[in-house]
Amino acid sequence: MEARWRSSAKPVQAPKTTKTVSFEEVSGKASSSEALPLSLHLTNAVFFSLFFSVVYFLLSRWREKIRTSTPLHLVNLSEIVAIFAFIASFVYLLGFFGIDFVQSLILRPSTDLWNSEDEEENEALLRKEDARKIPCGQALDCSVTSAPIISAQKVVDEKPVKLTTEEDEEIIKAIVAGTTPSYSLESKLGDCKRAASIRREALGRITGKSLSGLPLDGFDYESILGQCCEMPIGYVQIPVGIAGPLLLNGKEYSVPMATTEGCLVASTNRGCKAIHLSGGASSVLLKDGMTRAPVVRFGTAKRAVDLKFYLEDPENFETLAVVFNRSSRFARLQGIKCVIAGKNLYLRFTCSTGDAMGMNMVSKGVQNVLDFLQTDFPDMDVIGISGNLCSDKKPAAVNWIEGRGKSVVCEAIIKGDVVRKVLKTSVESLVELNMLKNLTGSAMAGALGGFNAHASNIVSAVYIATGQDPAQNIESSHCITMMEAVNEGNDLHISVTMPSIEVGTVGGGTQLASQSACLNLLGVKGASQESPGANSRRLATIVAGAVLAGELSLMSALAAGQLVKSHMKYNRSSKDVSKTSS
Repeated sequence: MEARWRSSAKPVQAPKTTKTVSFEEVSGKASSSEALPLSLHLTNAVFFSLFFSVVYFLLSRWREKIRTSTPLHLVNLSEIVAIFAFIASFVYLLGFFGIDFVQSLILRPSTDLWNSEDEEENEALLRKEDARKIPCGQALDCSVTSAPIISAQKVVDEKPVKLTTEEDEEIIKAIVAGTTPSYSLESKLGDCKRAASIRREALGRITGKSLSGLPLDGFDYESILGQCCEMPIGYVQIPVGIAGPLLLNGKEYSVPMATTEGCLVASTNRGCKAIHLSGGASSVLLKDGMTRAPVVRFGTAKRAVDLKFYLEDPENFETLAVVFNRSSRFARLQGIKCVIAGKNLYLRFTCSTGDAMGMNMVSKGVQNVLDFLQTDFPDMDVIGISGNLCSDKKPAAVNWIEGRGKSVVCEAIIKGDVVRKVLKTSVESLVELNMLKNLTGSAMAGALGGFNAHASNIVSAVYIATGQDPAQNIESSHCITMMEAVNEGNDLHISVTMPSIEVGTVGGGTQLASQSACLNLLGVKGASQESPGANSRRLATIVAGAVLAGELSLMSALAAGQLVKSHMKYNRSSKDVSKTSS
């Protein structure tokens, strides 16, 4: 059988005389079974029997000494030999019990599996990644059954290597049979990449569907363990484009946008150009506070009202703030608003959260306060830590009116010449279209926070690129776009007001390599050392600035009747991507 090799230069084919070696030989270590004079199974059985025999012998002897009041440290020759045998067998079993012994009893492959060369060839998998990680995604088969991929340099420096994966095959069969849960692979194997590979192959066999177009290699699966994604089988590739430079508050930003919608980046980029030629945009942060609203219930409405009055009493706020702020050195309680529904009470907590988006932070603070309130209100029944008055990942008037996360207003005055030459329309046309579309049209549709052309397009693209929670695009896209003719009707004043932009620069997806790079491009990576929360607040203003550019360009295309033409040019492809080969 021939092994296939790929590199960034050109394919290099290994000779047919490729020597098959074990994983231990590749890592420079001899196999444990090769170092033993007996077979692995027999050796394990001998040491296993020896261990329990000497343990039984020593316990019996010590019990007799205790019964006869003989000092335990007085030992004869047989006991000395037994102690040395105990130590030797214990050391052996410590090294082999969790690996070879368990494999020999539980994961022992069938005879056909050991003797089938074709089976071994099909199940070959590199367990140790090459120092140069080669991303797969361009028509490369990244499933478990794919051939090993290494660099051309490694082919020159080392002999061709083939790794057998009989153990992986047995695990895959166990998952398919339902005896091993797929979610437990990471904890049992201790290797996230290998767990994803095994899970992927098992899924392919269960569903009978190919996953060859979904990349597996080129991603750090350790970085998402326990925080970003469970049971991974690969990752989705989303192209990232750059719009800008966006001149905002006197500083230029190149805005990363992850999207598969053609024309979106180009349109936003045109808006950035118009803003830049007109002297730039300015933005102001109005409010910064994440919310969480638990719901509690009492036996009567009167008791619910008693708690409402207690929480809204200014004299009690300082005590509640101390209890709340214990949850984090960044969490600072700002206020509590209560809403009554019969004997049910909804408590909307608002707090600052530093550079984190803050959902977990505010939830911990709320839990502290609820525990504290149980002392004075023992009849309070906590129904849920979230009662939907927050309101998270849902369109809600409370966010539109009160705000959630960062509330930002961004504005710019676009020169009349720029409107005509760059945007290909007129100030009068833009003002009229904005009034009839974004204001009147949205009101006729009963829109909730949707008084804009396509704010969610830009918000989603920037969120995905920078590691934000894409689902929070719902409330973060609440936006009203205003346009007005100024300077005797020669220029255009445009503004976007966004009351609930929910972003963070630490935690969640922001720590992943690609998303972290995009945050670094904007100069807001990680937590601000000078002023906690400064990076996340700046990111919110950048999001609003990008939305401003996107609104300006799309509205201009609509006013000039260019929308369909531009989408036919940039959002259509005659190329069948599914048939593209590398």
